[in-house]
Amino acid sequence: MNNEYLSVTDINKIIKYTVEGNEELRSVYLKGEISNLKFHGRGHLYFSLKDESSKINAVMFNYARILTNYTPKDGDFVLVHGRVGVYEVGGSYQIYVDDMSLDGIGNLYVLFEELKKKLSKEGLFDKEHKQKIKRVPRKIGVITARTGAAVRDIISTINKRFPMTEIYLFPTLVQGENAAENIVRMIELANTFDDIDTIILGRGGGSIEDLWAFNEEIVARAIYKSRIPIISGVGHEIDFTISDFVADLRAPTPTGAALLATPDIEEVRRYFKNAMQRCHTSIDNVIYGYTQLLNKYKSNYILNNPTRLYEVKIQKIDNLYDRLNNYINNYLDNYKHIIDKYKSNYILNNPKVLYEIKGQKINLLKDNIIKLTNKNLENNINKINTLKLKLELLNPESILDKGYSIVYKDNEIIKDVSKLKKDDEINIMVKNGKINANVKGVDKK
Repeated sequence: MNNEYLSVTDINKIIKYTVEGNEELRSVYLKGEISNLKFHGRGHLYFSLKDESSKINAVMFNYARILTNYTPKDGDFVLVHGRVGVYEVGGSYQIYVDDMSLDGIGNLYVLFEELKKKLSKEGLFDKEHKQKIKRVPRKIGVITARTGAAVRDIISTINKRFPMTEIYLFPTLVQGENAAENIVRMIELANTFDDIDTIILGRGGGSIEDLWAFNEEIVARAIYKSRIPIISGVGHEIDFTISDFVADLRAPTPTGAALLATPDIEEVRRYFKNAMQRCHTSIDNVIYGYTQLLNKYKSNYILNNPTRLYEVKIQKIDNLYDRLNNYINNYLDNYKHIIDKYKSNYILNNPKVLYEIKGQKINLLKDNIIKLTNKNLENNINKINTLKLKLELLNPESILDKGYSIVYKDNEIIKDVSKLKKDDEINIMVKNGKINANVKGVDKK
């Protein structure tokens, strides 16, 4: 009975042979969105392909991947070719991809992101380049299709909200091969009008292909160069185009663009009504304030009695005059006291005393100089006598008085016996003369 049961391996093999033996599954073309993408270290790709309701596992081996220049990522919509097979170990079926490329919509998304990145890097999306939309426009230029819901919604919204605004319609293609060039021409044409305050660039919703004219680079650069502020209202609220990023203001829909471009007439009326009330209130407050100030001036004591002001000033002048006189008198009294002090001074009244005092000081200095001079002379004489005595003691001739003699040879004093030899002529100096002699011999001992 056990022979009736199959192993897991057996059933997986049967499924594998069944699936892979099907001719239709040996060459399959699929399209879908990539998810759960994994790059294996050996270069293989593992991912899932999904659509709105299903998904299938997929693998692309390295030898197939190197044949394509496209590097996939999660979220890409792709077209693939391959064969459906069964991974026997895991018991799951999958598609073995041998070729893969972006589908049309996916390519558009890639182009969209590349252009968005490029223009953003150049600064076309920066806030400092955005122009301010005029709050109360006189004339609005509308660039859209001549017919359709978009133009009707824009015109009806403007007329309803602010009917004083004049509308200039610049009809253009909004999709198709020549739509981008047509939009650029209308933007340039609108900029030739000096009295247009705002431009609305819009169209109704659609697929990414339908809206692609508003993703063209020439349209983005025309919007950036426009001297007139542009509001972009393309597609539905969830749709974003390159024009939305470059425009001075983005609206979620064409109707939203008309709302942003114009004030509500009722709000304007309420604003002016409130402004008029505020003006009346401000004028009444100013008049009341000046009335109060006038009444205050009318009841002012000084203004009603102007002579009182002069009386106060006269009193101040009198006080200053008295203070000045007192200051001058005190100043003069001080100098008078100083003069009296100088007049009673003994030296000033007896100037000779000053000379006598100076003479006494001079005589005292003279005596001191004489004493110092005599003392210095006496000290110098003593020094000279001392030096004279020392010189006499050092005089070699003074020893002759004691019976010593000095031997000369060739006018040179002989201090060492080795300087003499036999038969040398010498001179012997004694106290009272000189003896000429010859050496008979020399005894060095």
